[in-house]
Amino acid sequence: MSMQRATAFAPASVGNVAIGFDILGFAVDALGDRITVMRSPQPGVRIVGTSGVVMDLPAEPERNTAGRALLALNVAVRPDFGFDMHIEKGIPLGSGLGGSAASAVGAVVAANALLDQPLSKVELLKFAMQGEAVASGSMHVDNIAPCLFGGLVLTVGIDNPRVKRIPVPKGVFAVICHPHMFLSTKQARAILKREVTMSDFVWQTANLAGFISGCYTNDLELIREGLNDVVIEPQRRQLIPGFSAVRAAALGAGAVGCSISGAGPTMFAWALEADAEAVRQSMVSEFARHGVETDHWVVPVETDGARIVES
Repeated sequence: MSMQRATAFAPASVGNVAIGFDILGFAVDALGDRITVMRSPQPGVRIVGTSGVVMDLPAEPERNTAGRALLALNVAVRPDFGFDMHIEKGIPLGSGLGGSAASAVGAVVAANALLDQPLSKVELLKFAMQGEAVASGSMHVDNIAPCLFGGLVLTVGIDNPRVKRIPVPKGVFAVICHPHMFLSTKQARAILKREVTMSDFVWQTANLAGFISGCYTNDLELIREGLNDVVIEPQRRQLIPGFSAVRAAALGAGAVGCSISGAGPTMFAWALEADAEAVRQSMVSEFARHGVETDHWVVPVETDGARIVES
């Protein structure tokens, strides 16, 4: 018999990873959204309930990230049944942890489990991108791809995305520090300049190439040199209270690198396991010194992506 109901867990994610603006990201399995989708005899897509850390989500599917993604899947597949969906938010909105991406990914992963002929992850990625556009105003994949595929992911292309999971050196952990404040992706994108100097373009390109090469060759020094954003971070750091002090504290405690998670205000650092706790404490303390409370985690970078957890 065909499955009638499925719940997907879609993890949070760190977008950009400092030097991979809109193309690089990694999953954060410590928190995520749970999306339940049920077959309905009534055609179309309906949001039948919301719960969790965000309650005031749009009830109209076309205005909701999960709803828009599921609408895109529904139009493409044209199943002989409809979809009823419940959204349980585990990721705060405006946190820089891929909350909108997780809802979109969770919706299509759960719905895919109900199809008689399930779709590929790349096909699901394209539908989820439609949902992400609701929140940010544009289609980008730096949160969606790692949320869906897991781990550290590079995605090239929009119309025909090519997804590559990048290996992470053994013993490297991510430190995530989420300030208790809201920062919308649209706001954080609006302040960005539309042009980049030639010198910064060359510098940033070299850093991205060095970072990826370091991941493939287990070269921590090359990763350390590469995790240096000279284009986006200098423009956005003003939006995060205490950013420079928090970053300096993390590096001083042994972090391999430290920057903004996605559009912010969450910050992330990479550190060896032996240094990760000291890095976390340094970031938390520095935020506190600037009057900002935080949630914080130490997590592996190599994790699973979205998956069915109940059916």
